[in-house]
Amino acid sequence: MESLVIQSWAHFVEAVDALDGWAFRGQRSADWPLASSLYRRLSAYCPDMAAWPEREARALRIFRRKAHIYPADPQVLDDDLRCLAMMQHHGAPTRLLDFTKSPFVAAFFALENATEHAAVFAIDTPALWKAGPRFAPELSRDAIDPRRKGNFTRYFVRNENPVLWCGEPARMDRRLVAQSGLFVVPGKIQQSLEAILDQYAAPAPLLKRLVVDASLRDVFMRELYRMNITHATLFPDLDGLARSIAYELEVVWSGGLSE
Repeated sequence: MESLVIQSWAHFVEAVDALDGWAFRGQRSADWPLASSLYRRLSAYCPDMAAWPEREARALRIFRRKAHIYPADPQVLDDDLRCLAMMQHHGAPTRLLDFTKSPFVAAFFALENATEHAAVFAIDTPALWKAGPRFAPELSRDAIDPRRKGNFTRYFVRNENPVLWCGEPARMDRRLVAQSGLFVVPGKIQQSLEAILDQYAAPAPLLKRLVVDASLRDVFMRELYRMNITHATLFPDLDGLARSIAYELEVVWSGGLSE
C-alpha cells in the first residue's frame, strides 16, 4: 500500500484529483486496518475464526426473520447485498465496508471525530473491474458479483476466497445516494482489505493511504462545511440534522456566531 502524508488542503485536493474514478473511505485513525465491523466484533468476542462463517450466517437468519415487519417492501430482505446494506446502515456488524465516490465525503468521516492522525484510503475500483487474485484471475468483479443470485453464497458466505467486490446494491437508499456511497465486500472477513489486495495481480498498487495530520482538522472541516458536507446532508433525516449540530458548536466565522 502506498502512503502519502498530506501537508495542506490544497495538497489533498491535488492528490485526490489524480485518483479519478477511485473509491474512498475515511477512518479517524491512520493506524486502523481496513477491516469490517464484523471482523472487529468477532475478533473481540469470538476468537475462534473457524466459527465466524456460521456466526455471520446466523446473524443474517435472525435479521431476516425479524426485520420483515419494518420495510415497506419486505422482499428487499431476499436480496443478499440489499439485506446486508440495511443491516449495516442500522448498526449491525457486517462484512461490508462503506466507501464513497467522493474523497471529500471520505475526508469528512475521517476528520469529524478525529483526535489523532486520520486517513483517507483510496482503492482503484476501475482496475478491480478486470483484476482478479493471482490464484484465480478469472474471479473478476463481474464473475463474483454478489448481486447475482447464488454468488454471495458461492464466493462470500463460505469465507474461503480472498476476493474483493466493490459496487452498489441494485437499489440504493437515501443515505447511499446522499453520500455517493458504495460497498466493498471481502470474501474473507478475517483478512484486511490490504491483505486481500496484496494477492491481486495488478500492474500498480490498488490501495493508497492519504494521512491527514491532526493539526489540519480545523482547516479541513471548515472547507468541507463550505462545500455543504455535514451530517445533515449526508444523513438526510432528523438524526442527521441533530448530529450536524455537534460541528455547529465548533464553527465560528469572523463576523461572530453564525445562525
